[in-house]
Amino acid sequence: MDYQEFLLSKKPRAIQRGIKAGPMPDHLFPYQRDCVEFLLQCGAGGLFLDTGLGKTACELEWCAQAANATNGRALILTPLAVARQIEAEGRRWGYQARVIRDQSEAGEGINICNYDRLDRLEIDTFGAVALDESSILKSFTGKTTRRLIDAFAGHTFKLSATATPAPNDHMELGNQAEFCGVMQTNEMLSRFFINDTSTASQEWRLKGHSVIPFWDWMASWSRMASMPSDLGYSDVGFELPPLNINRHKADNNGPQIGEGLFGVMEVSATDMHRIKRHTADSRALVAADLVTASPNENWVIWCDTDYEADAIKTALKGVSGVSEVRGSHPVEKKEAALAGFIDGSVRVLITKPSVTGFGLNWQHCANTIFVGRTFSYEAWYQAIRRFWRFGQKRPVNCHIIVAEGEDAIGRVIDRKADGHADMKRAMREAMRRANGTTSATKIPYEPKHEGRLPAWLSVA
Repeated sequence: MDYQEFLLSKKPRAIQRGIKAGPMPDHLFPYQRDCVEFLLQCGAGGLFLDTGLGKTACELEWCAQAANATNGRALILTPLAVARQIEAEGRRWGYQARVIRDQSEAGEGINICNYDRLDRLEIDTFGAVALDESSILKSFTGKTTRRLIDAFAGHTFKLSATATPAPNDHMELGNQAEFCGVMQTNEMLSRFFINDTSTASQEWRLKGHSVIPFWDWMASWSRMASMPSDLGYSDVGFELPPLNINRHKADNNGPQIGEGLFGVMEVSATDMHRIKRHTADSRALVAADLVTASPNENWVIWCDTDYEADAIKTALKGVSGVSEVRGSHPVEKKEAALAGFIDGSVRVLITKPSVTGFGLNWQHCANTIFVGRTFSYEAWYQAIRRFWRFGQKRPVNCHIIVAEGEDAIGRVIDRKADGHADMKRAMREAMRRANGTTSATKIPYEPKHEGRLPAWLSVA
């Protein structure tokens, strides 16, 4: 038994350096309370709950208790469009929460600020920090990633919260771990991964014998769930409505995709961009027809480029209640358009997944159009989950308008979706092992077959 304990002590696990949670508010579901209690005990960890599972509610309670355990101040860093939404939810549940633009506006309780204003804050004046939509950490060498990791390296209480921590590449989890102070990214790679030189891109992949230890390590400092049942609770009340995907083909009388070797259609990034630009007007017209056919419905139209947004606005000229949120717009204009979409004064919103595709709750809208798509699975997943989330009462209608050659994008996204589902499945099993439960059924070996000895052995 002593030797078994010695072996268990060698398993990589995050060091718990937090506090014992205090009383939990009644508005939290039991699985949410468990997540908050676990992450407060960890001190620093990951909260990877899917859209609609109450990630923001967990963040707010974690921040409140972590702030009380330190200097009374917590900081939530968030994308621009989400700050006011978190503030409203915090005040709804009685938290002392405020949106701040610089250090002079900071105070006791929970302070909410946009990522792009980090340089206007005095980091050490906050006892705890939570990164909302922390998939912003995905770029290993990115300037923002390194800046966030370095800025909060000395903090004990840190929370990394996102629905998509590593939608395409498990390596991205290393940045979440490094921000939380659990393990350096390079150490994670050397311990659990191998650089697969058999592929053209030489991707890092999990070592065969490290799959279970890796996910057990993840379960020691984070919680991940697509449904409450992943954490051992009932899914009653969390069933999603139907998602109806409708594909529309845009006319293309210009550049064509050529056939390569063996008659296979070749689609390069240059070809894709050229055709998308040429078909922007025709795709915008299809979107306009859909919007005008349902004049009493709210719509969000997603595009990838400014020229697509311009084409959509031209096609919708004369339609009332249309507004756009573009990255180059002033903060006040963005906030006004988003507030208008919530209160109903804006009926049709034109925007990009990179600008407003993360964190916002738009259950009041059940209709969306993708005038353009990219190969980013995370952008697709996050954008569609603004509507198709727990709390949505109606079937969600998603229209995808594509040009010739863009079918390849759908195939890539489907492949990435399968990988994301595999990751969640592995994490679910690891959390069950950590709780002493497992979905595996052990069947005892009961030999029933009688074998015959060969003649030469019988004689001997």
